[in-house]
Amino acid sequence: MAAGESYDLAVIGAGPGGYVAAIRGAQLGMKVACIEKDKTLGGTCLNVGCIPSKALLESSELYHTARHGMEAHGIGVGKVQLDLAAMMARKDKVVGELTRGVDGLFKKNRIDRILGTARLTSPTAIEVDGGKGARGARGGKGSGGGKRSIEAKHILIATGSDPTPLPGTPFDGERILSSTEALALDRVPEHLIVIGAGVVGLELGSVWLRLGAKVTVLEMLPNLLGTLDSEIARLAQRIFTQQGMTFHLGTRVTGVEKGKQGVRVAAETEQGEAISLKGDAVLVAIGRRPFAEGLGAREIGVTFDDHGRIAVDAQFRTNVPSVHAIGDVTAGAMLAHKASEEGIAAVEIMAGLPGHVNYEAIPWIVYTWPEVAWVGAGEEELKAKGIEYRKGKYPFQANPRAKTMGETDGLVKILADARTDRLLGVLVIGPRASDVIAEAAIAFEFSASAEDLARSVHAHPTLSEAIKEAALGVDGRTIHL
Repeated sequence: MAAGESYDLAVIGAGPGGYVAAIRGAQLGMKVACIEKDKTLGGTCLNVGCIPSKALLESSELYHTARHGMEAHGIGVGKVQLDLAAMMARKDKVVGELTRGVDGLFKKNRIDRILGTARLTSPTAIEVDGGKGARGARGGKGSGGGKRSIEAKHILIATGSDPTPLPGTPFDGERILSSTEALALDRVPEHLIVIGAGVVGLELGSVWLRLGAKVTVLEMLPNLLGTLDSEIARLAQRIFTQQGMTFHLGTRVTGVEKGKQGVRVAAETEQGEAISLKGDAVLVAIGRRPFAEGLGAREIGVTFDDHGRIAVDAQFRTNVPSVHAIGDVTAGAMLAHKASEEGIAAVEIMAGLPGHVNYEAIPWIVYTWPEVAWVGAGEEELKAKGIEYRKGKYPFQANPRAKTMGETDGLVKILADARTDRLLGVLVIGPRASDVIAEAAIAFEFSASAEDLARSVHAHPTLSEAIKEAALGVDGRTIHL
C-alpha cells in the first residue's frame, strides 16, 4: 500500500455537504483532501438528484405550457412534438456543466481530489482504494489504481444517502425504479405507479405526467408530503388531481409483481379495501437511507443511532474527537442546502470559529407546479406543542403579478406567535414559491415578526407582495382582499 500525505482536513464524499466543506476548509488555510468514489463531483444532488430533476421539471413544464397554455396568451404554436432524447441530453449537459464547475473550484482552491473508496483505519487515517486507473485531479495525484493511506488531523464524513427500496423488492432499473432510473427513462411510460407522495414522488410524477404518462400515487399517510401543514397539503392534492394525478392516500402497498409486459402493485386502504394496479413501471419514492456502512467508522468506535445514522453533537463531532459527520448520514432533514450549511459550520468550528446552523430557518421546497415551499412549522405542529398563534392568508388569485402570469393557484399562509408576533411558520403554494420563500427564511434568521414583514416595502407588482398581504392578515388588516 502506497503511503500518502498528511492533511489538516480529509473530507469523505464530494456531495453538496462535502465539496462545500472542502472549499471552506481551503479558504481557512487548511490543507484539504476530498475523497470521492465517483468520477464526477457533486454527489447525488448534482448527478442524479436535485439538478437533473429540476432540469426535467423545467423542460416538461415548457412542453406542457406549449401544448396547453399558450393560446390564452394569444400565441399559436401548431403541433407540439416531444423529443425525449433531446430533453435528456439537455439535462445531462446541465449536470455536466455544474459538476465540471465543482472540479474547477477544487483546482482554484488547491484541494487534493482523490478518486476512490474510503475506509477509516484509525481516528486519523484513511485507506483509499482507487480501483483500476483511478487518479486525482491535481497534478496526477490520486491512488494510482491501487491503495493508499492518508493521514488527517480532522476527518469529515459526508457520504450522503441512497434511495430506500421496498422490503423484499430491490430496484432493478427497469420495472422497479429508484429516482436515479426515473430521471433517465428512454420512453414515456403509459402508466407510472409512484409509491410515496413525498418530494421525490411528486416531482418525478409531475415530470412524466406532463410528458403524457398516466400517474398513480400510493401513499401510506393520510396527506401528501408527510407532516406538511394539512391545509397546504390538501390544496396541493386538489391542484395535482386537477392536473391529472390519481392519489390513493392512507394506502399500504402489500406486494409488487413483475411481469414481461409491466408490473402489478397490490395495496390495501386503511378501511381494508384491496387495490390492484397494473403499470409499465413503479417508482419507489419512500425515502432515503444514510450511506454510512462500509466506511470503517464502526470499527474505530464511532457511535451510530438506531436508524443507522452517525451520531454527532452540536459541533458535528462524533464520539471519536477527530471524526466529524454532516448531512444525510446524520439525523435531520435530508436536504442539500442543510448539508452545505453543516459542512461550512463544521469546518469553521474545527478552525476555532463560531460555526452555527439555525435549523428553524431552513426552507423546504417541492418543485412541482405550482411549487410548494415552507419554513418553520405548520398549524398541526403548533397545536401539538400547545403554542398559541395567529394566522394570515392571502391567495395568489388576488395577486396582480400572478394574474398577469396566468398562474393564480395557491396561497401564502403566515403563522405568528399570539403573544410576541414572532414568525412561527410561513407556507407558500403558488408560482415561484421556491424564490418567494427566501424572504421568509431571512426573516426567520433574524427572528422577525409578522409586523416586520407587513411593514417592509415590497415592489409592485411582484409575487412577494403576497407575503406582505398575508403578514398584514395576521393582524386582520389585509389591504387587497
